[in-house]
Amino acid sequence: MPKTLAGSIPVSPGGAPDPGRRFPPGSFSWRSFSFKRMSPAVLITLLGVLAVLAIALFMTIDLRGNLSYALTRRGIRVGAMLVVAVAVGLSTLMFQTVTSNRILTPSIMGFDALYILIQTALVFALGSSTLLTASPSLKFAVEVGLMVVFSGLLYRWLFTGGNGSLHLMLLVGIVIGTLFRGFSSLLQRLMEPSEYIVLQDLFFASFNQVDPVLLGISAVVVLAILMVVWRLRKSFDVLALGRETAINLGVDHRRIVTLVLVLCSVLVAVSTALVGPVTFFGLLVVSLAYQMVRRFSHAALIPVVCLLGVITLVGGQLVLERVFGFATALSVIIEFAGGLLFLYLLLKGSLK
Repeated sequence: MPKTLAGSIPVSPGGAPDPGRRFPPGSFSWRSFSFKRMSPAVLITLLGVLAVLAIALFMTIDLRGNLSYALTRRGIRVGAMLVVAVAVGLSTLMFQTVTSNRILTPSIMGFDALYILIQTALVFALGSSTLLTASPSLKFAVEVGLMVVFSGLLYRWLFTGGNGSLHLMLLVGIVIGTLFRGFSSLLQRLMEPSEYIVLQDLFFASFNQVDPVLLGISAVVVLAILMVVWRLRKSFDVLALGRETAINLGVDHRRIVTLVLVLCSVLVAVSTALVGPVTFFGLLVVSLAYQMVRRFSHAALIPVVCLLGVITLVGGQLVLERVFGFATALSVIIEFAGGLLFLYLLLKGSLK
């Protein structure tokens, strides 16, 4: 009968660890713990419990004063986090599936740069007071419309002509994003310092001042897209195998990819217009989801990505408020962690 090390790790008769043997019933080792040992159903259930726990703690911890007002304000903030978590995580997952690249995100297409350019141009032309007093619904509609139109024009590079390719679209997106950032920087240098201070607050995602009406509209849009994506989950599994394989298996690659890119553009536009840009958040949660899921099936990846996004945003905001006392914005921490992950993936050689 084989011996065990520390009563848990099976070893061969010679004393060396035997990785091919199962652990004896009733034994456990934290060093052997892995999320990939869990079935997708167990993993999703665990993440769901953690997400509900994070939301419950955020809604109830240190609750004082007018309970109705406090719960309403916290509920709006939680709702915004849920919408952003689902929108950004889902768009990043779909985008990486159709591009067959684990490091690309929709933000690389210039969405964040376009958002910053829109805000900068409005402040430069109309002044910060006009921007702050403008109708939130009108401002939201203009921002979403411009970003969707921009993505629609950009995707023509992919589907017009016989030489259109996804790599060409990505290259054009990077160049246009750089152009937008350069033009924004020029306008910022020309404006008054007081105007720039007001503008700078719009460059980071904020969940503290979300309009309830816009939140409701965004939630309906994101929920509708989530339902469409869930129906296409099996097609995503085939798309992940590559363009040629997907076509050979009977998938209408052109139609599905066009639909996915349009849905990605709407999700990113709605999320960015609602709270502001979160460049590396999607890369962070999707990369973590791939590390936790045993099989890269979108039936498991979609809920895991959404739940991880909720846990990251709500749990991170809870820790930031109760432990660090609003020392900094949550988006700054997310961008820092996501930026480190981006550099790690580059150094690891994940860029194809």
